[in-house]
Amino acid sequence: MNKNEREKMFKQVFSPQKNEHVLFLYDTPHDDIKDSKNWFDRRRMAEEWYQTFNEMGKKDGYTVDISPYPATGLHGSSLPDDINAKVKKSNIVIALTEFSASHALALICKNKHSITRSASLPLVEKRMEHTAFKGDVSLIQRYTKKLQAILNNAIGAQVVFSTDDELYIDLRNRKACVDDGICHKTGTLINLPSGESYIPPYEAADDEISLFGRSKTLGVLPDYVGDEIIKYHVKNNRITKIEGKREKVKERHNFFDTNVCRRNIAELGIGCNPNAIVTGNPLEDEKVAGVHIAYGMSNSFGGKTICDTHWDICFPIGAPVAAISLILIDQAGGRTELISKEGLRFDLL
Repeated sequence: MNKNEREKMFKQVFSPQKNEHVLFLYDTPHDDIKDSKNWFDRRRMAEEWYQTFNEMGKKDGYTVDISPYPATGLHGSSLPDDINAKVKKSNIVIALTEFSASHALALICKNKHSITRSASLPLVEKRMEHTAFKGDVSLIQRYTKKLQAILNNAIGAQVVFSTDDELYIDLRNRKACVDDGICHKTGTLINLPSGESYIPPYEAADDEISLFGRSKTLGVLPDYVGDEIIKYHVKNNRITKIEGKREKVKERHNFFDTNVCRRNIAELGIGCNPNAIVTGNPLEDEKVAGVHIAYGMSNSFGGKTICDTHWDICFPIGAPVAAISLILIDQAGGRTELISKEGLRFDLL
């Protein structure tokens, strides 16, 4: 992506206006949080994007700033107080980070007094300028809106994985969201690159269990960790048991036991960016036409669980573990296979 293409993308995605303030963010390694080549390259990418946007601002009458901050060390954690203050004073915030700032940014954007719209790019790689960033925005908008309507019509989803595991996800009492790559309105939070529709499962929180009963989310959720497959047994929308090699199981139990909210099944997402490719990077893998399922926090996009992390496990066709079937069940009992072994049913979109 050359400079002119980048400028075109920025204008298309953000539509910056005269007298607005744009803030770029990136996080930095420190103490036991060690650097990596991809992270170093991401910081350089942030500086490059900042320079391009700053030149645009000088021509078009808006200001652009950049602020590094010490990495939080966990996806979905709160931002430092001084960075929160800068975000709240900015109209457009673009975060190219190692550890996801999406949750913290979403809470600021969605505040009723907010002036902010934001794009979060956790784990972004410059090579994505030649893949997922090239996605046709008009197509992505169409696909995400259609997927949103399909998800909103469903009360449940049956997922079958290439490991022969199955997971039923309870979708009652929840509304789907879209990430269509357009960030023009105050209060909007998107990922870049974009291209997904997603919905939090019914979690049976304290204020709803008496009305709707326990969550029906049940089954096995596989996860490819390192070079091993770990299986999370799920009941009532919570991870209850972990199956796999002893050392890895112990490690995963320690992680989930540190904060039990991490055991919450937080999201069912459907990617639909035709230019996204499978590489093992969740930021792009979740935009590939296929399924991703997250655990942890869900309250920033319509769920009930407040947590210190949110992590997506991606199952597109071509991943080490794939979702080879996704059937959505509607109120009348109708069943729609949205994903098959051949991938997402674009003919339904």
